Amino acid sequence: MITVNTDGKIMVRRCLVTFKPFRIFVVGIGFFSLCFLMTSLGGQFSAKRLGDSPFTIRTEVLGGLESRGVLRKISDMLEVILKRIDTLSKLGNASDSRRLEELSSAIDRFQPAGLVERIQAIAQNVSNMAVRVEQILQHSMAAGRVVRDGSSGQCEVPKDPRYPDCPSKVDWMRARWTSDPCYAFYGVDGSDCSFLVYLSEVEWFCPPLAWRNNTKPPTQKTFSKRQAAFRTDIGSLLEQVGTGKESLSFMKRRIRRLASQWGTAAHRLDRKLHRRWREQKKVLVHVGFLTEESGDVFSPKVLKGGPLGEMVQWADILTALYVLGHNLKISFSVKELQGFLGVPPGRGSCPLTGPLPFDLIYTDYHGLQQMKQHMGLSLKKHKCHMRVIDTFGTEPAYNHEEYATLHGYRTNWGYWNLNSRQYMTMFPHTPDNSFMGFVSEELNATEKLSIQRNKVNNMAVVYGKEASMWKGKESFLQILHRYMEIHGTVYYETQRPPEVPAFVKNHGLLPQQELQQLLRKAKLFIGFGFPYEGPAPLEAIANGCVFLQPKFHPPHSSLNHEFFRGKPTSREVSSQHPYAEQYIGRPHVMTVDFNNSQEFDSAVREIMRTQVEPYLPYEYTCEGMLERVHAYIQHQDFCVPETPFPPANISKVWPGGPWGPFVILPNSTGLGWAPNASAPPSWPPLSALQLLVSEEGQSCVEACQRGGLVCDPAFFRYINNKEALSRLEVQCEGVEAEMNHVFPAFSVVQRECGLQKEPLLFSCAGFSAKYRRLCPCRDFRKGQVALCRDCL
Repeated sequence: MITVNTDGKIMVRRCLVTFKPFRIFVVGIGFFSLCFLMTSLGGQFSAKRLGDSPFTIRTEVLGGLESRGVLRKISDMLEVILKRIDTLSKLGNASDSRRLEELSSAIDRFQPAGLVERIQAIAQNVSNMAVRVEQILQHSMAAGRVVRDGSSGQCEVPKDPRYPDCPSKVDWMRARWTSDPCYAFYGVDGSDCSFLVYLSEVEWFCPPLAWRNNTKPPTQKTFSKRQAAFRTDIGSLLEQVGTGKESLSFMKRRIRRLASQWGTAAHRLDRKLHRRWREQKKVLVHVGFLTEESGDVFSPKVLKGGPLGEMVQWADILTALYVLGHNLKISFSVKELQGFLGVPPGRGSCPLTGPLPFDLIYTDYHGLQQMKQHMGLSLKKHKCHMRVIDTFGTEPAYNHEEYATLHGYRTNWGYWNLNSRQYMTMFPHTPDNSFMGFVSEELNATEKLSIQRNKVNNMAVVYGKEASMWKGKESFLQILHRYMEIHGTVYYETQRPPEVPAFVKNHGLLPQQELQQLLRKAKLFIGFGFPYEGPAPLEAIANGCVFLQPKFHPPHSSLNHEFFRGKPTSREVSSQHPYAEQYIGRPHVMTVDFNNSQEFDSAVREIMRTQVEPYLPYEYTCEGMLERVHAYIQHQDFCVPETPFPPANISKVWPGGPWGPFVILPNSTGLGWAPNASAPPSWPPLSALQLLVSEEGQSCVEACQRGGLVCDPAFFRYINNKEALSRLEVQCEGVEAEMNHVFPAFSVVQRECGLQKEPLLFSCAGFSAKYRRLCPCRDFRKGQVALCRDCL
């Protein structure tokens, strides 16, 4: 005899009771679906898309016999579902214990709660579709009325030489107009008239139609410019960042921790600018790499030792824009992005018809790709507003799509045809891009003195939160262990990672404040060679540590190292942290060959003898970052077309005749800009320009650094002329203009001279063994390499 657990019976009966609201919900969904389909059948979408896949969701509504067949099938399916639910309800009162047990088991597998949630989600999606279809129907009927009133539905495709693409675009629309609901949203209904209306009024491939009312709508109300006032209360910013992901929680914790320093920096910059009037900009920040659509591989790793550098930078960018007083909108999803931009419903094939609602959009490569998908052709029109946060940088040869494709520079990133200064980097890798940066915590005099007093001379902390970074490093760690106590902050869940040697005291992954306390005690912060160019070494140096890092032989680049392969740059990385090596250096930073045990041993002993103070470069303080962001916003405008330079016959009005506006600088081999020479407005100002010549095989980055200066691509247009070559007394048998990322340049041996034909290819980073380059260099503010002395 089979016994049945009484508690089990009660449980199954309760489950069956819960099916009653579920049954009502299913009936509601069925009724709604029928109403939705019947309403939709009143529309005008009977065209069928060519080449439809059987797995593709159809956007048009079927009609005639086919639609009645679909309705009949849905009705039959709903009837079957209801009959099965009735059967389940009756079984709840049955005494057959075996069937009850089977039903209990089936219910366990069925998981009705999860199914209800899924059906609710489907219902929400269907509801959203209904709203969109209603919009489509309204637009379609309006367009149909216009077509009937204007030309009785008969339209001839114009053959206008001013619009050569019009016929081919109409052919495309005939075949593919149902491929995206956005076309119907704009009134396309399958007729040639609707195609021509769309292609002439929404896009721009066909001429305006004579029978249409082509009077321009009344101009939008122009809002008066508002002043940007510095903010110190971050409460509103924290609300905008939102919740729901550990990455967002990390960013909010960082914003809170540095809030007082941002406030102090804002007051200082306000005084430095003499409280001058600043225009408030409408700014959208779309963090593409944290969206679900891009995969968001970072958020799950925040608490597991994953990389935090990008989140550090984005948190600081958000805070800088907010503190500067700009009107800020923040997006962490494609849905939010669509809402902010006002894109039409669909898959992104149609452009925006109204003006862009933002002056500036800060995003990354993931966000740029998402905007391309959802802004359609209008991305090209509005991309001058974009600022792309790009950790490792993008060189002009990789950025220019045609040139990159023809000359082997095409990668998975780059090729967007932006002005190279629209890419903003974490460190000043190449002056072709704008240096955005981030901030490190700044210590006051009392804190610095306390750190120096409490330093433990024989204590080292390892830069490596993931266990894999420790693999194969035991040889030089053994040498370090002779002199110092080694501490690690390696993430682990249950047991000590086997890659970490037993003599290392591992604290596990530490919160930021506890890590700061550890760094304030340690004498040495040592890197393993990876991760490249992160914020941690600067934080360690700011807390009084010496940073010891490996030198790379040969330097790592996209040509020889897997990590950089595919990145849009040919930059050679000589150490784990080139900025620390080049811009900070000894005694705070030591770069040695870790494979040379004698050199490594000597470096450790030197560090133990060396006394250093906490040091933070000014450009990585809150005030330094606010200066840069303010200067970029006020002076970088890539939407205003640059006037051709030099204009025709300008040499007649330049001082010095054929030598143009250049004068020889005192105590220098370079040229400067004559104070009385006319030129279009420039930022940086032309008074900062110094024209130098590189050696063969040397980039302008290196040539300017050799002279204690910085290459600035904004000046290339002023030296890309025959007058500059003449003033340098270069012997040219001919001067050709072509697309070449090392021009303007000349060959001494062959007496060839070349000028740049494509402004997007002006490049500080390019070099050639054949050519000596003309390099536009400038001075820079102490501790602020991004800005010249008169740039603020």
